[in-house]
Amino acid sequence: MEAESAFDTHLDIRFAPLELIDAQALVDANTHPWYNQTLCRINDCVVRLGVVQGEYVWHTHDDEDEFFYVVEGRLLIDLEDRTVELAERNGFSVPKGVRHRPRAPERTVILMVEGAGVVPTGD
Repeated sequence: MEAESAFDTHLDIRFAPLELIDAQALVDANTHPWYNQTLCRINDCVVRLGVVQGEYVWHTHDDEDEFFYVVEGRLLIDLEDRTVELAERNGFSVPKGVRHRPRAPERTVILMVEGAGVVPTGD
């Protein structure tokens, strides 16, 4: 798979305030192995939906923390010195400056909360 098509990332804010967010409809419609859609903005942060399978790239966010929450499936987060495994309904925060790589051995649905300016592939 070519690098630019490896990840289907949408940084546009899909839902406005006071609008119902039907995340399941987005999950059901997705066919890409690594899909990321910004759902909404909350103050200076965004909530992103990921439907993922496979490996993401190693990256770092120099100025922002990142939070991962598994809705369904299983997510591995590789850190320099260990791997953290998240099962359904588990969450994990990665502090700014920490190099990490998310991996999903099976199709996994996640929510991420991060600063609105965060680029998913890192700084």
